[in-house]
Order: sequence, then C-alpha cells, then structure tokens
Amino acid sequence: IQGMEDVLLRGTAKNAYIKDIPICGKTGTVENSHGDDHSVFFAFAPKDDPKIAIAVYVENGTFGSTVAAPIASLAIEKYLRREIKGNNRLFWENRIKEMNLIEDELAEAQ
Repeated sequence: IQGMEDVLLRGTAKNAYIKDIPICGKTGTVENSHGDDHSVFFAFAPKDDPKIAIAVYVENGTFGSTVAAPIASLAIEKYLRREIKGNNRLFWENRIKEMNLIEDELAEAQ
C-alpha cells in the first residue's frame, strides 16, 4: 500500500497527486501493435479509509501517467470533494476535456 501511495508522491503518477487526499495507485502501459499504446491506472482513496476504487483504461492513451492517472485523480477528487479545485487541478481538468484521442488515432491511421 505504501508503494502504491509512493507512485503518486514521487513516482510515475505525480501529476495525479491531490493535496489532502492520499491516493494509492499503479500506472500501466499496454503495448498496442496497431497504434499508440493504451494508458492504464488503478487506484483507491483515501489511503487509510478507502471510499472509492477506480480503474481507468484509455485506448491509444500512451502511458498510464499521461492520460489514465489524471482522469482517475479527477474522478476521485470529484467523488470525494464534489468539486475540482486549485489551479493545478483545473489545468488537468481542462487538459483532459480538450484531449481528442479518437481524432488523433484516425489521423495517424490515414
């Protein structure tokens, strides 16, 4: 469990860290021979008294830390706090909202 929290504190999912919500998680990248790799992140929070567990799998999302981890942390924050707050958190919310993996994948296929 401590190792999973370390993933957010100083590991591959640092960009999914939320102040005051200790999250435990694991990033993953699933190889894809037909295009960009898939992005994976599994997590639960809060660490000592979990209220939410989540698994995010984004086809063609590349690395787990790039797309799936921020999506999961936003969902965790929204579930536990009922809002996304803080400039850094709003940056991630906007970045995910503006992302278009379908169009990117279609462009690469052509």
